[in-house]
Amino acid sequence: MSRTLSIREALKTASKELGNAKEAALLLASHLERDRLWLMTHDQVPLEDPEGYFALVSRRKAHEPIEYITRKVSFYGEEFFIRPGALIPRPETELLIDRAREIIASEKLERVAEIGTGSGIIAVMLAGFFPDLQITATDINPEALAIARENARRFGVEAQITFIETSYLEGINQKFDMILSNPPYIARDFPLEKPLGYEPQNALFGGERGDEILREIIDIAVARGVRYLACEMGYDQRAPLDDYMHEKGIDQVRFYQDYSGFDRGFIATLKE
Repeated sequence: MSRTLSIREALKTASKELGNAKEAALLLASHLERDRLWLMTHDQVPLEDPEGYFALVSRRKAHEPIEYITRKVSFYGEEFFIRPGALIPRPETELLIDRAREIIASEKLERVAEIGTGSGIIAVMLAGFFPDLQITATDINPEALAIARENARRFGVEAQITFIETSYLEGINQKFDMILSNPPYIARDFPLEKPLGYEPQNALFGGERGDEILREIIDIAVARGVRYLACEMGYDQRAPLDDYMHEKGIDQVRFYQDYSGFDRGFIATLKE
């Protein structure tokens, strides 16, 4: 920028470039390490480092998720740390936590395993709700585990969560009351929107059909004799997964819907 811009002028320009005034403000608040209210009350202040700010705007124009740019994501009423390397949490996953909370509370569960913890938001939230709960959270991605550990540190629940780099629950011989997971469940040939191209692909695609990893998790739950299994899934996977669980002798399965009314997950009660 060849001339000094006020915060108000910078926001106006960025809003026009992005076609989104809210995103322009979020990026500027992140750039200045201020909140949006401060921007409104200081809109005549000269903008420091306008080049840095408009570099962020350019990243967003290229469809990079705003959460990766600001390194913040809102989830379950809290603000979590995020960066490239872990899937960005979606609001639908709050529903999985709600279902898991009900069972953990009513059955007084003590040990839970999470397969594919990603940014750690599920484990961190459950640890916060249940101070006596012990959680083993696994992931194959060391970058995601680093992000998860940082979130656990920020929320002060490190002592409750053991993060392990492994596939599924390989090498872990501990007995669990519940397995839960928000695994990859998109079919391999499903076309992705541009922002999803920035997210780790191994956290998105679940195989040729999309439900292969979910089936593996069901097999693990049966083999380990856990009492409860809670998973998120694709909107079109209810029937095949229901059939597969019945084949495995799981007769008590409750499916739940997301905010748009689509099938989004299930809670299975296994035989003891």
